[in-house]
This record gives sequence, C-alpha cells and structure tokens, in this order.
Amino acid sequence: MEICKMQESTNPLIICGLQKTTLLDYPGYVAATIFTGGCNFRCPFCHNSEILGNDAPPLYSPDDILAFLKKRNRILDGVCISGGEPCLQPEALEDFILQVRSLGLRIKLDTNGSRPQVIRHLAEQGLLDYIAMDIKAGPEHYPAVCGISPDIDSVQESVQWLLSGAVPFEFRTTAVKGLHTSEDFRQIGPWIAGCPDYYIQNYVPSERVLHPDGFSSFTKEELLFFAEITAPFTGQVNLRGIDY
Repeated sequence: MEICKMQESTNPLIICGLQKTTLLDYPGYVAATIFTGGCNFRCPFCHNSEILGNDAPPLYSPDDILAFLKKRNRILDGVCISGGEPCLQPEALEDFILQVRSLGLRIKLDTNGSRPQVIRHLAEQGLLDYIAMDIKAGPEHYPAVCGISPDIDSVQESVQWLLSGAVPFEFRTTAVKGLHTSEDFRQIGPWIAGCPDYYIQNYVPSERVLHPDGFSSFTKEELLFFAEITAPFTGQVNLRGIDY
C-alpha cells in the first residue's frame, strides 16, 4: 500500500490504502485495489491489521482516487474495493462506486458477508460486477477464526443470496495452520454447495498480521487435501499461495 496526502471531501469513503495495479485481485482484469478503513471482525491472521479500527485515519480521499483512476483509465479495467470491511460505510461506498462507474470501470467488492442488506442493495442498483466473499471457517468455528462472535445468520444470508446467482462471485477461505483443521472444510463444503468457484488461500506469515505468533502456512499436500474435501460441493476448487 502507498500513502498520499488526504484532500477534503464531502461524506468521504474512508480509504486507507491503494494498490495502483494488480493482475490478481480481480480475476481476468487489470485493476486497482483500494482498502477501506474499519472492520467488524478481528481475525487474528488479518494482514491489514493497521486499518481495522473505526478510527483508522484516511490516507486518501475519494477525490484523490478518482483523479488517479482518470489518469489510468486506458490501462485499468476495474477497481477492487477491499478492506477492512467496505460495507460498514454503505452510503459513502455507494456514492464512491457511482463515481467510479461513471469512468466506465468495473467494480469488484471484497466482503466478509456480515452486511447482506448492503451487498444486495448495491447489486440491485447494478453497481457490482463481481463479489469475493470470505468464508472464514466452518460455521461452528466462526467465533475463534473471526476473533468475535459474529452474527452467523447474516453471513448465512449473504451465502444463500450469492448462491442464487444474482452477481458473479467467488467464495474464498484463508487457510491458517493453528486455526483451521480438516473439520472446517468438511463443514464448508455442504455450506457453499453449488458455488461455481471456491478458492483456498494459503496463509502467509507476516509481522503485519493482527496476532503474528502461533500461526503458519499449510503444506501443498495439506491444502490439496482440503480441496479434495470441498470439491464434491463446488464447480471447481482453486488453490492460491502455493507453487505447483
């Protein structure tokens, strides 16, 4: 993430980071990724721990980002909006997306699924082209992996709505050794049955994570085993963060 001076804006989306170009965050497209501040989860393995608090200082204004996007309009296909949890700022998020869409750019939203009404509203307004929702763990294990006791019914509502096929989407799980076991994936498979694309992402240790001690990466063989468990329930299972 890069830092620039914030400019004043009316009702601004809190933006705490920018990746100017990515070929990975938005499958099939060249995109820029922005990181919004604030999150209602406290996943101990989160790599964006410095922007989780509601008081995370904005490092960019929407005007800064829009000016950048206008300059890169011929290079970029879309914008990935990540976090934090973007759906915690629903009005500012919608306003920002409308402005980005006016530049002819596609929108991908990364979300933990805890605000299904926000996701649905944005989709019904035709503002989302792709959604990546984190499946943190098996339903019974969510509190330990999220660092809080989340409203699992809201997460389930988001899962079911996405499975209805209203918007292209993927589910994804960051597999963390020390948090996840094969039982998580035995629960996840039936939970997301019918999902066309499921990604298992290998955890990468870093000093930037919320709680850097006690966690490690799985081996390729272990991840392939998790993929084998979930494969009967999904269109395809893909692994991220390993070398084949």
